[in-house]
Amino acid sequence: MAYTLHRTIRRFRPVALLLSSVMLTACAVGPDYDAPPLVATGDGWSQADTVTSAPTDLARWWSTLGDPVLERLIDTALAANLDLRVAAARIDEARALRDRVAGEQLPTAGASTSVNRRRQSENGPLPIGSMPGLETTQTIYDAGFDAAWEADLFGAKQRALEGAGAQLQAVEADAQGVRMRIVAEVARAWFTAAGAGQELHTQQAMLETLEHTLELVRKRQALGDASASDVDTAYAQWAAVHATLPDIQARQRAAVLSLGVLLGAPPEHELALLNTAATPLTLLALPVGERADVLRRRPDVLAAERRLAASMADIGVATAELFPKLSIGIGGGFQALATGDWFNSSSTRFSILPLISWRLFDGGRVRAEIRAREATGQQAALAYEQAVLTALGDAERALSDYHAGLDALGRRQAALKATRRSHDHAKARYAAGDIALVELLAAERVLYEAETANVHAHTTAAVQLVALYKALGGGWEAPATKSDTATPAQGLGVSIPSHAANASAAPRP
Repeated sequence: MAYTLHRTIRRFRPVALLLSSVMLTACAVGPDYDAPPLVATGDGWSQADTVTSAPTDLARWWSTLGDPVLERLIDTALAANLDLRVAAARIDEARALRDRVAGEQLPTAGASTSVNRRRQSENGPLPIGSMPGLETTQTIYDAGFDAAWEADLFGAKQRALEGAGAQLQAVEADAQGVRMRIVAEVARAWFTAAGAGQELHTQQAMLETLEHTLELVRKRQALGDASASDVDTAYAQWAAVHATLPDIQARQRAAVLSLGVLLGAPPEHELALLNTAATPLTLLALPVGERADVLRRRPDVLAAERRLAASMADIGVATAELFPKLSIGIGGGFQALATGDWFNSSSTRFSILPLISWRLFDGGRVRAEIRAREATGQQAALAYEQAVLTALGDAERALSDYHAGLDALGRRQAALKATRRSHDHAKARYAAGDIALVELLAAERVLYEAETANVHAHTTAAVQLVALYKALGGGWEAPATKSDTATPAQGLGVSIPSHAANASAAPRP
């Protein structure tokens, strides 16, 4: 047995030498991807008073707001949201596809054992009956193995692995984009529900004041001091405020119902929040860092850049079809007509089949495929540029909206302070007997209106803050190092080789 194995190894020695020479001469055709295209993005933020110091914590920005309800909601959503679970499954799928491509670089091997009982015709093409020592009925015992391997001479499999790795990173970036979106949607829904609850409380207080005013005017009408028109006016004011309550309640309930779904639960799961008071939120100007930081953090930009890298690798896969392929098949084993001779040295069999194939003429299909992959690469490059500009546009709009929201909130707060001072004067004058009760109630109505406007402005600014964090790429941990399988987006000031943006069909060994 040992002697047989030694002879088999000696027979395969030329194959080992051939494989070594193949590995030394292999190369990868097609464009080498280095970096994304250079996109003209401007020098800095268009908002003149933008604070460019680095934000405190974009990865978990909601934890800096000091709202325990918000933290609980977001942590629950990150653990149970179904969109995030779907995104995780997509990552598993992309990783499995990458592993399958990696496995195609290795040889395939198999083993088999068979016992074949057969009878050959004496009247067939072989004169079995007239051949001495050859029986018409035979039992053939066979055990062996076979292996096959295609040499990656021109890098088709290497490029395919590069593309699959880049696609995996793109899917991972997409998943981070889903995480970022879920965090923002939860925060937006909670701030909307909390703001609607505060607005509802203020409107109900205003409604009580208007009810007192209406009762007072009716009493004055009974005494002859007020007309029916005065009663109708007081009632119209009460009815107008009363009509706003269903809309506020519907907005609050809709926001809470959406929270239940975002948390991966039935919509009614968080209905208890309808009676939960929100933690007061202090809104200040947000330091946003440099504008280039947005491109390093935005998952959509990272995903677009990774898909550009994958499309460049696909060009190499298509280009490799212009060149010959080398496949090597090896088989061996033992075959005998009797079990006693099955594994003897004289029963060994083996075969070596090197095969070179080359598509010399195919009607131009390979070059057409290369042109198609180049066009796909150009689309991916343009999609990356669009993603960059879209990200900057989102950040600029969100920053502008939040600044405007803070400005509006500041003015509403100033108006509310003035209204409160006016209301305090009205109370003092009423206590001194200088004004009637109806005038005091009118001052209280104006105060409640100012409070409602302030609550609405605060809610709007809070939602705009969420949009700003999302536009800045907050809500996930940006990668700090480069991946082993591909080059991540490098932000501003990097260029792409001309062959990557407009890849040529000419092969380059």
